[in-house]
Amino acid sequence: MTRLTSLRLLPYPRSRRLLTASAAALMLALGSAGCGGAAPAGAKGAAKAAADGAAGSAPVTVQPAREAALVRTVTVTGTLAAEDQVALGFQVAGRIDTINVDLGSRVVPGQTIARLAPVDFQLRVQQAEAGLQQARARLGLDPKGTSDQVDPDNTAVVRQARAVLEEARLSHGRVKTFVDRGISSRAELDSANAALTVADGRYEDAIEEVRNRQAVLTQRKTELDQARQAMVDSILIAPFAGIIRERAVSPGQYVNAGAPIATLVKMHPLRLQADVPEREAGNVKVGQAVKVRVEGDTTEYPGRIVRVSPAIDEQSRSLRVEAQVDNEAATIRPGSFATGDIVVAASAPAIVVPASAIVSFAGVEKVLTVADGKVVERRVELGRREGASVEVLKGLTAGERVIVDPGNRVDGEAVRVAP
Repeated sequence: MTRLTSLRLLPYPRSRRLLTASAAALMLALGSAGCGGAAPAGAKGAAKAAADGAAGSAPVTVQPAREAALVRTVTVTGTLAAEDQVALGFQVAGRIDTINVDLGSRVVPGQTIARLAPVDFQLRVQQAEAGLQQARARLGLDPKGTSDQVDPDNTAVVRQARAVLEEARLSHGRVKTFVDRGISSRAELDSANAALTVADGRYEDAIEEVRNRQAVLTQRKTELDQARQAMVDSILIAPFAGIIRERAVSPGQYVNAGAPIATLVKMHPLRLQADVPEREAGNVKVGQAVKVRVEGDTTEYPGRIVRVSPAIDEQSRSLRVEAQVDNEAATIRPGSFATGDIVVAASAPAIVVPASAIVSFAGVEKVLTVADGKVVERRVELGRREGASVEVLKGLTAGERVIVDPGNRVDGEAVRVAP
C-alpha cells in the first residue's frame, strides 16, 4: 500500500515575488514582439523618428518657376562715336585777334569761336568800294548809286563817236555832190570816204568800250563782294551745337587759310557702331529700339537702329549696324565702350525665376530644387534679365519649385520647406 506524503508550500518573500512578476512581464513583451501585432508600434516609432529628423533640418523658402512674356533682345557691344566732328578753320589767312573757347567749352550754333584782326579786311573793303565807284563814274552812273542799268548810246564816249560819224557822213555827202557836179576832184571824194570809214570804226569802238566798262563794273562789284565776304570769314562761327575737343591756336598767332583752330564734337545724338552675330542678323532691322549701357554708368540710354550693312563681314561673320543714341544731357562721351540690347520682339514667352535663386560657381550656373526633403541641384542655361527675374532657357520647366535664397546649401542636404 502506497503512502502519500503531503508537501507544504512555503510562502516566497515579497521581493522575490516582485522580481518574478517583472520577469514574466518581460517574457510577455518579447513574445508579443514576434507576433503580427507589433507592426503598428514600429511604424509609429519610425514616423516619430522621421518627424524628429525633419524638425531638425534647415528651413528654406521656395518659389515656382513661372511663365512670363519678356522682351526678346539681341545683345551687342561696340563703340560710341559722334555723329559729326569737325576741325574748324578760317577760309582766309590772318592773325588771331581773339579766341573765345577752350578745351571742354560748350558752344551753340552761330556762336563766335575766334576772330582775325579786322584792319586788313576793312582796308580791302574800302579799296574795293573805291574801285566800284570809279567804274560807275566811267559809265556815267552815280558813284554811290545802286542802279547798274546803262544805255550805251547815252554814254559820253558813244555820243562823241556818233557825232564824229555824223559829221563824216555829211562831209562825204557834200564832196560826192561836188564831184558829181565837177566842182571837186576825185581825190577829195576818196579822202571823204576814208574819213567816213574811220568815223564809223570809232563809233563801233566806242560801243565796245562801253561794254568793256560794264564788264569792269561787274568785276569791281565782285571784288567788293569778295572783300566783304573775307571780312565775314575772318570771324569763325560754330556750325552746330557741341563741345570743343581741342584748341590748336592762341591769340596773336598768324594762321593760313584752312589751318585747324579748334575741333568741335557734336554730342547729341551719338552713334553706336556694333556687330551683330550672323545667327541673329536676320532679326535686326532699321527702326528697332536699342537700350544702351555704358561702363561705369547705371543709366540706360534709349536709341534706335538707323543703319544696317547690306552684307555679312566674311572675316568676323557678323553684321555691322549703327544705332542713334539720345544724349541731350551730354552725359556719355564719344569713344566710350557700350553694350546695346536690340529689341527684336516686344513680347516673347519665357520661363523666369528670381535672380536670387541663381547659384554661379566656376562658370556653371544652377538652381536648387527640393525633392523628398532634400536639395537637388539643377544646371540651367540663362537668358535675359529683367528687373529681379532671370530667364531660364534650359534645365527647368514651369511650376518647378526653386529655393529663393540657397546660400550655402549643397546637393543632398536635408531641408524642409518653410510655410
